[in-house]
Amino acid sequence: MSASAFLGFKTDLNHPLDPKLWLIVMRIHAGLACLAMICGAVNFAARIRIRHVKFHRFNGYLYVICVMLVGLTSGYMAPVATGGRSVSIAFNLLTMLWPAFTVIAVIQIRKKQMASHRKWMIRSYAFCFTNLVVHVLTWTIRTLAGSPYPVSYRISVFITIPLLLLIAELVIRTAWPGSAGSRRSADNNKP
Repeated sequence: MSASAFLGFKTDLNHPLDPKLWLIVMRIHAGLACLAMICGAVNFAARIRIRHVKFHRFNGYLYVICVMLVGLTSGYMAPVATGGRSVSIAFNLLTMLWPAFTVIAVIQIRKKQMASHRKWMIRSYAFCFTNLVVHVLTWTIRTLAGSPYPVSYRISVFITIPLLLLIAELVIRTAWPGSAGSRRSADNNKP
């Protein structure tokens, strides 16, 4: 579905929507989210993280900037979210959680708490996939249940946020369980 077509599902708005401005903000939002996704994937690569620490740090700060700017653009888009006020509230919550998790990760690395930094980055990085998961679930719900797009979208948003948090916690507990003395635990403390 094109971004312009997506605008057609925005109904019951409390104030007029400038379609041109909304599309510009949405494209900036999507572009920055994609860049954050790439930066995050690169920084999780052990070879880069261990052998190219300066690049890892630079790329990490680029990720942080992208997340913060995605949050700013979300602040413009959330009040007119497809699905109404409840979806706006959910996206506003996400707009607070994602940057908060990212800032906590930065604080942890500044304290040299590598394992904690990695865990918070996993939580932060999970939110890079919000749009993808929302749209996959929306399509699935529409296909299986025949629900109208706005209803499917609303349900998908409410499933996606806790689902991504759950997936992040599963990754943390299975990929880096952090048991004392284990090889994985020792690797957790590498930059």
